[in-house]
Amino acid sequence: MDQVFKALADDTRRRLLDRLHERSGQTLGQLCEHIDMRRQSVTQHLAVLEAANLVATVRRGREKLHYLNPVPLHDVQERWIDKFERPRLRVLTDIRRRAEEAVTGTPAFAYATYIASTPERVWDALTDADLTAACWGHANVSDWRPGSRWEHVRTDGSGTADAVGTVLESERPTRLVITWAAPDDEGLPERHSRVTFGIRPHADIVRLTVVHEELPDEDALAEVSKGWPAVLSNLKSLLETGRTLPQEPWLVPGG
Repeated sequence: MDQVFKALADDTRRRLLDRLHERSGQTLGQLCEHIDMRRQSVTQHLAVLEAANLVATVRRGREKLHYLNPVPLHDVQERWIDKFERPRLRVLTDIRRRAEEAVTGTPAFAYATYIASTPERVWDALTDADLTAACWGHANVSDWRPGSRWEHVRTDGSGTADAVGTVLESERPTRLVITWAAPDDEGLPERHSRVTFGIRPHADIVRLTVVHEELPDEDALAEVSKGWPAVLSNLKSLLETGRTLPQEPWLVPGG
């Protein structure tokens, strides 16, 4: 948490977070439009925010997109704010969030975690049917080639898929991009959300970033904001200890 407070102590970094709160998924150039500072200096500030886990980055072609990762801020709120003024602040936050959503468009969720493992093992924990069954309570099934279909299949032996989608990008072991939808909505692209997994070495461990975009509404954002941290905590525990955490199987909205 010390890194979070250090990152928030600088006005420029707070303004960068404000810009990402207004519209997550911006390039360096887009962020620089609102900051009277050289690109190199802005890059350094973004690096501090990324080290504090407040910003997650995803490569899309030649562009590097920056996303606000709200989890550390939520931890600060839980520890230092909510316990003092929880009921009133929750009402105000809900009002503000709904007003902002009307302006900013479809919501997106970003999350980053650090795992004592290798990129290859993390990739397998996202794509191997047996490993995903242990982490998610559902098996992710596909050949993981771009253009292929994938399914989020129950582990009860019924073979029922609760979510489906298409593999958009697949670069083992660094990047995986998929669409996500309910089976009934498979033929309706406008009802698909998009998930990007970024895997990269960080010193002698691995940084895993998940960005879930094009969510249909605020309720969907609330559900994935609860679901992704649970799933990724389970994945981290499995890779680091060989055991999974006790939890209920999780389904993404629409799944």
